[in-house]
Amino acid sequence: MHAEHFDQQAATWDDDPDKVRRARDVAEAVATAVPLTGRERMLEYGAGTGLVSQALQDRVGPVTLADTSAGMRSVMEGKVAAGVLPRDARVVSLDVEMQQVPQERFDLIVGSLVLHHVQQLDAALAALADLLTPGGHLCIADLDSEDGSFHQHDFDGHHGFDRVALAADLEAVGLTDVRVEDCTTIEKDGGTYRVFLATARRALADTGPSTEPVGEVAPGSPGEPSGAGR
Repeated sequence: MHAEHFDQQAATWDDDPDKVRRARDVAEAVATAVPLTGRERMLEYGAGTGLVSQALQDRVGPVTLADTSAGMRSVMEGKVAAGVLPRDARVVSLDVEMQQVPQERFDLIVGSLVLHHVQQLDAALAALADLLTPGGHLCIADLDSEDGSFHQHDFDGHHGFDRVALAADLEAVGLTDVRVEDCTTIEKDGGTYRVFLATARRALADTGPSTEPVGEVAPGSPGEPSGAGR
């Protein structure tokens, strides 16, 4: 599935109350799993319209919202201008599979239903781990393994994830304190799909962060993946 698919849905994405509820569930799960101080530099990867960041904005520090869909970025820019998202939030195009990982580092990285869209899982996890400050947390909400019925269209990503296997993958890229717990559910076309939250931490012994910002604001060539819980 390509960014154009999400470009077409971006303007009405937030009209679905289930998407809004799910984002709040993910935000609450993150806030429960991670000891937030209100100062965390946060990256929401595959942010879609920024719903998870909206729900977390009062509990974290500076927010960067990354998505490859130009339509989704446009909606987020409108929310920043309107004060729905923080006025100092940055909206960027970032694809950790296709682009060199930027120099900036984050204390908290959150992705909601974006991981099952990546093609190169190990490379994406390694890149996200590299974007963390020492001691920083990665929080990934995504689908449990399913039979392929969740996406009833042309889809070449992952049909959810086995929790044990994903935990091993997170440890393999050098993250510690890995936990995978129930988060929320999605009701779709008569089926119920479970969503987990995987959390992991970068070891404190790693080198310190750079202050160089991620990418350019807004412009960028769209690609995979776009987030926000398809």
